[in-house]
Amino acid sequence: MWQNSPPGSLYDHIRVASFSLGADGRIAQWSDRAAELFGITARHAVGKDPQEVFAPAGEGRYGRRPGAPAPFLAGDGPDGRAWTGLVPYQRDGARGGPEGLAEIYVMPGEDASGDRTALCVAFDVKALRGIETDIAASEAVFGQSPLGFFFFGTDLTLLRVNESFAQTFGRPAAWHRGRTPHDFLPRAEADRLTAALRQVLDTGKPVADIQLVGPVPGQSERRRWSVSLYRLHGGSGRPIGVAAIATDVTGRRRAEREAAGVRRNLALLNEAGARIGNSLDLEKTARELLDVAVPQFCDLASVDLYQGLLAGDEAPPGLADGSAELRRVAYSSAVSGAPLDAADSKPVQVGEVHRYPFHSPCAQALRTAHVQVVPGREPEEGPELGAVVHSTLAVPMVARDTVLGLAQFSRTKGSEPFGERDTALAVELAARAAVCIDNARLYRREHERALILQRSLLPPGDPEAAGVEIACRYLPGNAATEVGGDWFDVIELPGHRTALVVGDVMGRGLRAAVAMGELRTAVRTLAMLDLEPAEVLSALDEIAHGLGRPGGKQSASRGVRGSVRPADLSEVYLATCVYAVYDPVTRRCTVANAGHLPPVLVEAGEPAMLLDVPPGMPLGVGGEPFEETEVELPDGALLALYTDGLVESRDHPLDEGLQAFRDALRDPDRPLEDVCDHVLGALNTHHGEDDIALLMARLRGLRPGCVGDWTLPPEPRSVARARELAREQLESWGLDDLVDTSELLVSELVTNALRYGEGEIRLRLLLDRTLVCEVWDGGHVQPRRRRARDTDEGGRGLQLVGLLSAAWGSRRTPLGKTVWFELSLPDEDSPAPDAVEALLSLY
Repeated sequence: MWQNSPPGSLYDHIRVASFSLGADGRIAQWSDRAAELFGITARHAVGKDPQEVFAPAGEGRYGRRPGAPAPFLAGDGPDGRAWTGLVPYQRDGARGGPEGLAEIYVMPGEDASGDRTALCVAFDVKALRGIETDIAASEAVFGQSPLGFFFFGTDLTLLRVNESFAQTFGRPAAWHRGRTPHDFLPRAEADRLTAALRQVLDTGKPVADIQLVGPVPGQSERRRWSVSLYRLHGGSGRPIGVAAIATDVTGRRRAEREAAGVRRNLALLNEAGARIGNSLDLEKTARELLDVAVPQFCDLASVDLYQGLLAGDEAPPGLADGSAELRRVAYSSAVSGAPLDAADSKPVQVGEVHRYPFHSPCAQALRTAHVQVVPGREPEEGPELGAVVHSTLAVPMVARDTVLGLAQFSRTKGSEPFGERDTALAVELAARAAVCIDNARLYRREHERALILQRSLLPPGDPEAAGVEIACRYLPGNAATEVGGDWFDVIELPGHRTALVVGDVMGRGLRAAVAMGELRTAVRTLAMLDLEPAEVLSALDEIAHGLGRPGGKQSASRGVRGSVRPADLSEVYLATCVYAVYDPVTRRCTVANAGHLPPVLVEAGEPAMLLDVPPGMPLGVGGEPFEETEVELPDGALLALYTDGLVESRDHPLDEGLQAFRDALRDPDRPLEDVCDHVLGALNTHHGEDDIALLMARLRGLRPGCVGDWTLPPEPRSVARARELAREQLESWGLDDLVDTSELLVSELVTNALRYGEGEIRLRLLLDRTLVCEVWDGGHVQPRRRRARDTDEGGRGLQLVGLLSAAWGSRRTPLGKTVWFELSLPDEDSPAPDAVEALLSLY
């Protein structure tokens, strides 16, 4: 069908023109294209010799094909043979303008008369060479490019593909011609590509990076391609098809997945470093491991630890071969309601103690300390979960060359199975958690030992004392804090007096607990010497100053070869202490303080107040004297001694804590145990930053009539008088069973006072939970018990006192000394001692 040539056709690009030569060799016809190309109108060309037209006045030149008759253009006419020649011409027909070169193809022919004529086709050589160059370049790019090029026509069938595309899709290039996407791609992918082709053809907007996946003939691995599309246009601008570039990105995609996996693993390790080991709790550390692993790394996970190691054993039986008992301490699941146990069919609950079969992969992992891969079970091999879990890693938790337990990581169907990189990551996660768990285990062991040591050194839960009602509380810090050095003690002194002690060793851990034990023992020893409170603290200061220094103070201050060096501050023990002695007879309390918080005193009808006691320096500073304060207290007064953990925390300053403590003591008449509970409930005692020690004493004094006090002259008849006074007093108290024994012992003590003492003699009997007899004299020589030989007539008095009394002793006083003994009150379980049997036992 004939139609007009559209604009922008090939003929427009190469500027094709035509003219004809008559039998006389002159131009017979001149086309409009020739006029446009050469810039010469038909009026100036028709009938003229071509040489005159193309190269007038000899300015031009022409060429001819070798062997062609030269006279053709010279006017002899066509010779019957086709030939080509290059003819220069002036572009746009302007003289002196740019010169062009036309290639003329002469095609001989005949007219109706049989005369020889010629049809000449001329075109611009430069435009032709440009098109040839473009075609060659296009062929080079299309054929030699490593990218896959392919062209779709407007009917969405392949027109042409290059070799790279053919190799990428696994079939010869010729096979693809005329094919559609459905011939070489899976249906779903072909539909996607077809839709994209139609979109590009309709809209003209290119589409980049369409990801297609499909098989390649002869290869088992599915390939992935990245395809970009753009519309092709003809010279007139009309769409003629869609061009596409395809690149095989399978390797790149694989590398991207691997890089993403590496980044994910690094992020997981970073998260593990930030979240695991933030506490010194075994179970919490195990849960932190699972919180990191599930669901980021696996779908199910559990942690089992050796029961023996949790109990404190260093090497429980069966540890080496993996047969020892384990306890499940943590479990996590992203699968709703699924108990995990990849090795056994029986699920294990958290807190349950169990063993793995000897030949199971889990036991082998424990035995060899190497990770084991546990394959999934088929549905008929186990419970429903066995068919869900398809890959499990049994990873031993190793710290300091010791296997602590086992971590299991499992993935369910639908997740990728574990690979080598996953195995390495699981081992790293388990190793990090194992170190933290081992640290927590070691800390727990030290903490428990220190706590046992500390509690073993504290007084019993219900200490008793004459004329004093006692209630005490001790609250250790929480599991995240180390054991402190807080202690308190209630010490019964001669004369029914009571020493109340509260102290706090600065520092924490086992060293502080040991130092506390040493100081507490020293306090009890010094208290039995009946020293004044200030003297007790001075002696304690010397003891604390020498603690932790091998060889005493000299070796602590001298280094090798006698060189003097400063004391190692890490070995300096400092402690605060308050020491109070209450005498229920005089109702006086003597208090000395060594850098401790002052006691709180509550009297009936009065607000609680801090006793005005000189603060003193902490024990261990050395060289500073201590002062003591004596106060007279009414019956029913409440005295509270405490450590700073009760009133001080990060949430409030010390002054607020002291005020809250005093406010909590507004109702001291309640039972003392209730008062203690109220104080602990009213104050913030759950912060766990420090241990808390609270010692409360309600001071009542001895009951009226329970004291007998007499002064005797230093003469022999005072011995008989002392016996009479003792007999009368005991009979008035209804202690007839103790009369004979008391008379005998009083006689011995008064006799010794006359023989070895000086000045007046004072006899005092005190009745409370026991009977105490005290004999004062002005001598400073302390009695010494010795063993008398069979032939000795004396020397058996103190032996007799020791046999018949529950306790006896002596103490210095400002004016001499006091010798005392104590008798238990008789009852059905403990009758009065037999004086006759005691006397006979001495011989």
